[in-house]
Amino acid sequence: MAGKDAIPPSPSEADYARDANEAGEDIFAREDPFALFGDWLAAAREKEPNDPNAMALATADAEGLPDVRMVLLKGFDARGFVFYTNTESAKGSQLGENARAALCFHWKSLRRQVRVRGIVSQVSDAEADAYFESRARDSRIGAWASKQSRPLESRFALEKQVAKYAAKFALGRIPRPEFWTGYRVAPLSIEFWRDRAFRLHDRMAFRREAAGEEFGPWRVVRLYP
Repeated sequence: MAGKDAIPPSPSEADYARDANEAGEDIFAREDPFALFGDWLAAAREKEPNDPNAMALATADAEGLPDVRMVLLKGFDARGFVFYTNTESAKGSQLGENARAALCFHWKSLRRQVRVRGIVSQVSDAEADAYFESRARDSRIGAWASKQSRPLESRFALEKQVAKYAAKFALGRIPRPEFWTGYRVAPLSIEFWRDRAFRLHDRMAFRREAAGEEFGPWRVVRLYP
């Protein structure tokens, strides 16, 4: 009998056949990576039990040492993919030193993955203010209370900070901290991966030399699995 930590068996041929029928679309006929991403994200919202907008964010410091963590995608359009954080956090500091990043979305229930590489810039103050105002009140207080990524002596110390800012902002609106904003990853490449039988996966990459709407059409490349 297999132990409780045994690796589960690979999908059967029947599983692959069913998934191929469900997937249906010819992703290699698509010309707009953001439209295709939007379709895949919509499918993930129907299938994934938790956080379909979760993505791995990889950054590197000035010496090139990489770092990665999970964050939540909070918006995307032709300009790029947006997330929010404390600018004094580890990722904020690394992006200040090296404004390049990579993203990876993995939707296990769909057997699909999207990888993004690009140039990072901060969103406008108006965008950051609008998103901050949309957050739950306790989350806005938490943004003020947390010295993200820095040493914390105890849970009680964090709770004291939360209480401090809860009292400070007991009445009226909670302004966005100057050290909290959004970052936009403007992609130079977006790769779509779809699981297929016998590890003969579909891979398609959209690539361009510079990021931004003004840089013209994407170059589309089909890749070996």
